[in-house]
Amino acid sequence: MAKHASKGPSQRQLSVGETVRHALTQVLQRGDIRDPLLETAVVSVTEVRMTPDLKLGTAYVSVLGQEEVEPFVEALNRNARFIRGRLGPALKQMKYMPEVRFRPDTSFDNYARIDALLRSPEVARDLEGGTGDGSAEGEETN
Repeated sequence: MAKHASKGPSQRQLSVGETVRHALTQVLQRGDIRDPLLETAVVSVTEVRMTPDLKLGTAYVSVLGQEEVEPFVEALNRNARFIRGRLGPALKQMKYMPEVRFRPDTSFDNYARIDALLRSPEVARDLEGGTGDGSAEGEETN
């Protein structure tokens, strides 16, 4: 029987990603990282996506109360080797210690953009003004 391509991450990738997320959160909460920018920030790891071989994780982060997240992401990437070393005790059951890359989490921006679109007058008019006969408004003007 032929195998077909998987549509999304495997259960193992999801499980390991969540374990790495918890470990990263603990490292960040302890304040072990000696970076002036990170010492004053509250960094939240919202998701970790693992590669299929579980050797690389992409951690999506947001920073509480900060509009500009990029300087914090750069600081985390500068300290990635140190952070990886601190993950050891929490991830000792893994065959390989994953390398971690940090990226800004833009999902909240996407949610806000979609919410703004749904609240726009044009969409609200379309949602409220359904005629029920299957025809769209403006078709007669062509």
